[in-house]
Amino acid sequence: MASNDRGLAYVARGLIALLFLIAGLRKLLAFGMTVGYFAKLGIPMPEVVVVVSILVEIGGSILIVIGYRPVIVASVMAAFTIGSALIAHQFWAVSDPQIYSAQLNNFLKNVSIIGAFLMIIVDARRSRLS
Repeated sequence: MASNDRGLAYVARGLIALLFLIAGLRKLLAFGMTVGYFAKLGIPMPEVVVVVSILVEIGGSILIVIGYRPVIVASVMAAFTIGSALIAHQFWAVSDPQIYSAQLNNFLKNVSIIGAFLMIIVDARRSRLS
């Protein structure tokens, strides 16, 4: 891969990681409120799930940026993002048009983010072959 492309790949990984790093830090700083929100969503053992979410978001972000095991880490982050979309952005279960629109938009953003993780996986595999 050309050096310009490699630099662009680093920037892309940093940008996707930034979203999850900030989300993880916000969960950490508002732990009690996040537990309450997760409980409202009906997530079992919300305290445990919040801790796991924080570890995945912050830890995964750092690992994505430094390029450690990108196929495994991006796969975990993609699976986490699928779960988030299906649990927290259930647009199909909402009747209010404004809430429906917001949830659909957030669901589709998560789908797009999954695409970014898939590109990280493709890039990592391609780099191994080069």
